[in-house]
Amino acid sequence: MDAPVSPTPQLAPASAPKPQKVQLIGILTIISGALNISMGLGLMIGLAVSVILLCCAPIGALPLALGVYEVIYGIRLIGSGREPVSRDTMQTIAVLEIVTLLVSNLPSAVIGIVDLILLSDSEVMAYFQSPPSSV
Repeated sequence: MDAPVSPTPQLAPASAPKPQKVQLIGILTIISGALNISMGLGLMIGLAVSVILLCCAPIGALPLALGVYEVIYGIRLIGSGREPVSRDTMQTIAVLEIVTLLVSNLPSAVIGIVDLILLSDSEVMAYFQSPPSSV
């Protein structure tokens, strides 16, 4: 007696791979996030230890909060694509990276400028306009 043959499952068509520039934006965002987290913690701890500048300790909150968002969205951007990230969100993060010049974080500001340049590329814009893959 023959065993019943189950039908082979239908595989989803392979989606186009992510452009390298999108991967680069994600990696740069994660690096900037790590810099902002360390800068924010350093500012908050350093200013809190100083008795004179104790009231300025919340200045470190901007880079710290931005760093957390950068790490989260950078991981989502270079991840599997199941959690789509909008181009507008990445542009907002890039602009906020530039704003970190207010707390003397030059590397993050440079990364923000590079991210904005990469986000204006036609290949990257086409990637963000395409529907997310359902792999």
